[in-house]
Amino acid sequence: MTGNERNTLLERRFRVLGSHSPLFYEEPLHLVRGEGVWVYDADGRRYLDVYNNVPHVGHCHPRVVEAIARQAATLNTHTRYLHDNIVNYAERLTAKFHPSLNMAMFACTGSEANEVALRMARHATGNEGIIVTDFAYHGNTAAVAELGTGFMPEAQSTQRVASFPIPDSYRTPQELSGDALADYYADTVQQAIDTLQSRGLGVAGILICPDFANEGLVYEPPGFLAKAIERVRAAGGLYIADEVQGGFGRTGHHWWSHEWAGVTPDIVTLGKPMGNGHPISGVIASEHLIEAFGEWGMYFNTFAGNPVSCAAAAAVLDVLEQENLLQNAVDTGACVARGLRELQSRHALIGDVRDKGLFFAIELVRDRDTREAAGAEARQVVNAMRREGVLISSIGKQDQILKLRPPMPFQREHADRLIETLDTCLTQVTEARRG
Repeated sequence: MTGNERNTLLERRFRVLGSHSPLFYEEPLHLVRGEGVWVYDADGRRYLDVYNNVPHVGHCHPRVVEAIARQAATLNTHTRYLHDNIVNYAERLTAKFHPSLNMAMFACTGSEANEVALRMARHATGNEGIIVTDFAYHGNTAAVAELGTGFMPEAQSTQRVASFPIPDSYRTPQELSGDALADYYADTVQQAIDTLQSRGLGVAGILICPDFANEGLVYEPPGFLAKAIERVRAAGGLYIADEVQGGFGRTGHHWWSHEWAGVTPDIVTLGKPMGNGHPISGVIASEHLIEAFGEWGMYFNTFAGNPVSCAAAAAVLDVLEQENLLQNAVDTGACVARGLRELQSRHALIGDVRDKGLFFAIELVRDRDTREAAGAEARQVVNAMRREGVLISSIGKQDQILKLRPPMPFQREHADRLIETLDTCLTQVTEARRG
């Protein structure tokens, strides 16, 4: 594809989708094909995908493709008819949770799942207020946009949401650590509770991503989550765990990222990787919560849990189990983490490395003592990696954190290429700063 052809396609996109429809990279990619952990552009160039978690078991996994095609050629309709797929899948899925989380509801996107969870929590508690971090993103419908303290404009004016600081063990206030740091952040959750109560809204719940993915995959202080949830529940609220990014074995040792902290949620929301790109999401909760919610306001979604989506989602579970991908996340994840920390020892730009299975955050700083965020440098690294054929992204309040989240079949040879390329690009960016 020539440069002129690419520019023409970009201009056509702007005309029909608008100039603010986001694209990755300074030079946008025109992708045409994917396979496993690789994607290919219109010129046939291959890129190592170290970012996309939607193709959870790999781009175009033949097991998932075959399941979708087979069911689409047989029947696809909504869930007001009996069908084995939805019941079989719901049984398999809920069996992977704590026994108290024994019922499922389905939607099409993570945004929809979080919206259902909000409605359920507000109905169950009789309260309206929701607590999130101060750099949160949980979707883009009207109901969840007001929770998006990271970058959604609705969050700036809502009264139904109160936030607390990201519980970050790297950028700590007042040089606190251990129990003192956990107590500090738990106190900020209490302040959010007090704010909502002072507004007369009460506390319906706290909605967090248990691995704090959008916040930069921060390591929260040990014990913080238990302390925070105890306070929320004492105020009458529920704990909603957004597993849209961290679920389905991403963290390796567990199926769900909330299991790391040992605190069982009242409601769990699922999305992105659930159907390997086929639209399906879910809400998992107790029989009591789901039955009470359904009796109050019947939930129905035309496309949610249709036979084709459930076939895709069941195939994802098959692949995760039969290809032993959770253990692969542990083994390959440890290999990547070692490589990243070795780079940290040689590149002053790297202030902190955080890893949970096949999920990584690399925080870039201009000075390790002051921890000044290196947002511009992070963007330069992301674009340099793209030019070298490896796809990553960035996140953070100053866009200073490199975010790596490859498909689950990521292997050691892929890890080696990632580390080698990142080493090259960090060197390029550092030398450019000096020049």
